[in-house]
Amino acid sequence: MIKALCVFCGSSMGRQPLYAAQAVLLAEHLLAEKITLVYGGANVGLMGVLADTMLAGGGKVIGVMPKSLVEREVAHAGLTEMHIVEGMQERKALMADLSDAFIALPGAYGTLDELFEVLTWNQLGIITKPIGLLNLDGFFNPLLQMLDHAVAEKFLRPEHRRMLIIGDNFTRIMNDLEKYQPETAEKWIERLKAGKI
Repeated sequence: MIKALCVFCGSSMGRQPLYAAQAVLLAEHLLAEKITLVYGGANVGLMGVLADTMLAGGGKVIGVMPKSLVEREVAHAGLTEMHIVEGMQERKALMADLSDAFIALPGAYGTLDELFEVLTWNQLGIITKPIGLLNLDGFFNPLLQMLDHAVAEKFLRPEHRRMLIIGDNFTRIMNDLEKYQPETAEKWIERLKAGKI
């Protein structure tokens, strides 16, 4: 059961109003299901929209932010809990520890960094927590094409590609996250030694 969801998303609002509108709907879904929001702790962009909607509805919001960003005055001042950490690696590790599952919304370098960090940790068996990608209006289509290309070129196992649960509807993604069962896959080196590739 998902009691705490970590959301990775932009510190910008993006070009389309759709992004903020869907962030509001996701927050309302979390409120209805009494799920805690874990996120990067900022008061700007989609991050701020998520947190503000949750707080306005009486939800629990946990932020995790490096000291360097707090000092730039982007930290949300009204969260249920705010954890101040030394750096980005500690931030990502703590967010993962506090969460049962992850969803990425549109964003850029920071969002993709966080998304690929938890995907890699799942691939390596460091964690076994479900990860969703909310592909609003095809925002992530080029990224998904790149992942498919990595599979075709035998850099990414199909089992590891399937770790990423994709959809344009957060209700369906949340249902899929709840039903997630981790797959195991041999490492490339194990397959090579066994003469399978």
